[in-house]
Amino acid sequence: MLIAFKSKSSPEVLMYQEHAQRILDLLHKNPTRGVITAAEAAQALSVLEHEVAETKLHPENDVEHDVHAHEQEEGETKEHAAAQRVGFSARAYPLLEMLRTAKAENEHIIWGI
Repeated sequence: MLIAFKSKSSPEVLMYQEHAQRILDLLHKNPTRGVITAAEAAQALSVLEHEVAETKLHPENDVEHDVHAHEQEEGETKEHAAAQRVGFSARAYPLLEMLRTAKAENEHIIWGI
């Protein structure tokens, strides 16, 4: 299932629910529908930036969280399959940018509505 994050301050960000789940769990938000208010944007930004920094310090943990994002396909080497995985920082980047813009422009971010 796709989640469409929307804000008046920036273009829509689409994410698969399984990829957005970790972000939403960190922010204690429901994946079905929700809002990050303008007042919450600074705290949400801080939480996600901290998690990005942690995954860069410990990349081996990042791969474990993303294990289902890319499975090894028939005929594919383990090295190629590992290279195709997308880390947390890359997955979170579009939403981080949306949060930065929402914070600067005092706008909300909504999804599932």
